[in-house]
Amino acid sequence: MESRAGVSKQDIREQIWDYMESQNLADFPRPVHHRIPNFKGASRAAEHFPRLQAFKMARTIKVNPDAPQKNARFFVLDSKKTLLVPTPRLRTGLFNRITPPPGATKDILRKCATSQGVRNYSIPVGLDARVLVDLVVVGSVAVSEKGWRIGKGEGYADLEYAMMVSMGAVSHGTPVVTIVHDCQVVDIPEVLLEDHDLTVDYILTPTRVIATGCERPKPTGIAWSKISSEMMGKIPILRSLHYREQQAGKHVTLQDEHRCLQETRSQQTAPPSTVRRPRDHPQLEPASVRGDHVPSNTVYIGNLPWDTRVSELKRALRELGTAPLRLTWQGPQHRAFLHYQDLASAQQAVSCLQGLSLGTNTLKVALARQQRASDPAGSRAGEPHPGPDLTI
Repeated sequence: MESRAGVSKQDIREQIWDYMESQNLADFPRPVHHRIPNFKGASRAAEHFPRLQAFKMARTIKVNPDAPQKNARFFVLDSKKTLLVPTPRLRTGLFNRITPPPGATKDILRKCATSQGVRNYSIPVGLDARVLVDLVVVGSVAVSEKGWRIGKGEGYADLEYAMMVSMGAVSHGTPVVTIVHDCQVVDIPEVLLEDHDLTVDYILTPTRVIATGCERPKPTGIAWSKISSEMMGKIPILRSLHYREQQAGKHVTLQDEHRCLQETRSQQTAPPSTVRRPRDHPQLEPASVRGDHVPSNTVYIGNLPWDTRVSELKRALRELGTAPLRLTWQGPQHRAFLHYQDLASAQQAVSCLQGLSLGTNTLKVALARQQRASDPAGSRAGEPHPGPDLTI
């Protein structure tokens, strides 16, 4: 299938999606538009995967969670290699390690390789796990024989790879594989490629194995200038990596940094009564709570859903690399308190946890000392103070 001259990435996507729909080349889910197509023959294409020398040498393999890569995930498990699967839209972390039950049969391994199995048999891999990924499998909407790839347009595969680079999980020599239908192999104009676009080394189709010999450099890290504050708000682990690279002195200016700087300047020129540094002492509370002491290394978590379990919160904290020394759980009040070793650790946790959601609720996160001073009139006195509830 040939792409037209003078087209955009979206034009190529639409061309592929329209063709696959018109020729009935995909299985559920349909229509294929705005998806990585679950093409007919995906299982046959994946049979090439374990024959690759890169597969035979790999110990840890990351495979995307899309339906057409189900058999690729099965082959990783069946070969007793470590399977890592990205979390959907990176909402709660970067990876989950799929861990089948002891003595799992091939049928159970096939279940573990499904989307439901990925949810049921996964263990989150934290930012500090020091994972080394030997082989990467990504989905594609279109790919060229030169190794140039187009995804569905959301950028998650590119970002996942860039985050793995930032974590030290992959290097420039880590092979990348994609599994597609033959009709998805098209000519892609090089002018469409950007520095943050991920290229592939192997293309597996139902009828071919294509070694691309691609020499175009893969992303060397996160292109922060392509990251918006909105995306930072949706992906907590991205905030963790941003903080780490900022602390390391790297250039981490965001796409909308100019607007953020303007907001910062307006805050700095606000009346003193409305601006207070985190180290300042809190405003005095009413007499009934004036004696309460809230240490500055405590982080307040509010707006927890009514049915949240402490284990769910602890899991999210582990995935983001922000596990505290101890946790005070006040579930009936929809809040918890995280106690860290020092102020710097607490401040880092606050930065990493901004925008974190559990269920349908976006959690309120702040240093406990800050939260008390900023409580609106009419809120419960002493709300951010860790009470005598369950401490873990």
